Amino acid sequence: MGNAAAVPAQALQRFAHAWNRHDVDALMSFMTDDCVFDASAGADVCGTRSVGREAVRAAFAEVWAVFPDAHWGGARHFVQGDRGVSEWTFTGTRADGSRVEVHGCDLFTFRDGKIATKDSYRKNRAPLA
Repeated sequence: MGNAAAVPAQALQRFAHAWNRHDVDALMSFMTDDCVFDASAGADVCGTRSVGREAVRAAFAEVWAVFPDAHWGGARHFVQGDRGVSEWTFTGTRADGSRVEVHGCDLFTFRDGKIATKDSYRKNRAPLA
């Protein structure tokens, strides 16, 4: 599956920093042209699936629209071959003032030095007051 070695764990840390900067252009620089993002929630068994650069870009930006202060803290990453994992604690506040704080992870598949698939998971916990 391409050159997976070109995506070290340090690249996933740079990807995480881009999420915390709310920098969609930087995020998309890590993604393949035919990238796939499976969100942690949605009606489908895989969550909401976004396919292709424009759809993935819009889905990434939507996270900040829902949680303007979104932050992924305590990130830890590892890569093995063409697969990778990032673990984190997500915090964010919705427009109604409800706050979310949950552990989660992303499972990645790499191709040709970029992220082909980002499959996101997080704990299901009631919002905090």
